[in-house]
Amino acid sequence: MERSPTRPSGRIAIVGGVRTPFAKAFTDLTHLDASDLAKVVTQELIQRLELPTDAIDEVIWGSVLPTMSNLNVGREVPIALGLTHVVGHTLGQQCASGIRAVTAAAERIMAGQAQAVIAGGSESMSNTPVTYRQRLVLALQAVQKARSLGQRLSALRRVRLGDFLPRPPAIEEPSTGLSMGQHTELMAQINGISRGEQDEYTLLSHQNAATARAEGRVNGDLVPVSLPPRHNHFFEQDNLIREETTLEQLGKLRPVFDRRHGTLTAGNSSALTDGAAVVLVMGEERARELGYQAWGYIRAYAYVAIPPKPQLLLGPAYSTPLALDRAGLQLGDLDLIEIHEAFAAQVLSVLQKLESEQFAREELGRSAAVGRVDRDKLNVNGGSLAYGHPFAATGGRLVINLLQELRRRDLQLGMLTICTSNAMGVSMVLERA
Repeated sequence: MERSPTRPSGRIAIVGGVRTPFAKAFTDLTHLDASDLAKVVTQELIQRLELPTDAIDEVIWGSVLPTMSNLNVGREVPIALGLTHVVGHTLGQQCASGIRAVTAAAERIMAGQAQAVIAGGSESMSNTPVTYRQRLVLALQAVQKARSLGQRLSALRRVRLGDFLPRPPAIEEPSTGLSMGQHTELMAQINGISRGEQDEYTLLSHQNAATARAEGRVNGDLVPVSLPPRHNHFFEQDNLIREETTLEQLGKLRPVFDRRHGTLTAGNSSALTDGAAVVLVMGEERARELGYQAWGYIRAYAYVAIPPKPQLLLGPAYSTPLALDRAGLQLGDLDLIEIHEAFAAQVLSVLQKLESEQFAREELGRSAAVGRVDRDKLNVNGGSLAYGHPFAATGGRLVINLLQELRRRDLQLGMLTICTSNAMGVSMVLERA
């Protein structure tokens, strides 16, 4: 049932959030799909917050690779949890899908169409949809409709052996024919990012993540996931963090996207990952009415699109200054920064451009560089190179981690950025409550 619209007079609050531990694809979470993972985190969020079910107006969910049986996770989740009155929809904007869910929730609240929205994202790379060639599909349809053995055999004669080979989701950019890894190889070459720099950055990501886990800085946001078929075992910790990895070990890995001259490896690239993350978005006054202490507030955000070539994943270098302008801030005003680590070379390229006066003049139309990111403020708990990257869940992880770390350190302002395929980027400024 649609509630009476009321425009909020206060800020847009993030009230709480949780995520599953992230798992390398085809490991611990293999037998749970994106919908299963979404239900786990949503149910936990409601229970932790003791959220009255009649206070939930909508569920907005991000998903990049939904299965044919779970096309609208955003509605399937509330139905599965007995919240049949809750409107739900699913959206996709590649790796920014989780953040798009959050900003869509904020926009619904600002428009007076909702007061409390559950916003999240989930991905199961272990259960991505697989299709077959059209010739096989048409032949099987003809077999199904056939009325005689002869008609069935005639339909099957058109099929070739190669038609039985599955066709997994395409990893190439439709506009360029290159994968994100191949595009990032080009970025590394253009920007002079060496293999050594990439491996050093990767090592630091794992070290920061391992330290954060050991000190309990990320554990409180995790939801243990009971594993089928017996559900007598729980998956409780991210399984991609490598505490013991070294530069020497990373240096032995072979390039995977350009085997002869490349610098990107399985080590300095984020892995295919399963996981889910969710946050509760509310108007500030509504949160106060229900007795919640907000974690923080959305100060500003910006989405951009850029040409796919030559630097597909450089979007955050364009969205960051725009988001800062909308927040009335300079880069140096930020206390913590989270940059999604699709690839080490992509992060290092973005940092380089933010520091470049030439880039500012030629690409941003500004007289001065955006600024230098203090490395002591950057991804202090590690990033996607260590945790993994379940596409639509990464945005939620960044929001949760950033706000919680601001609170732990008694700091005020933070920003997160995400690059995406299809040559887009998003940056969001958050402030602690």
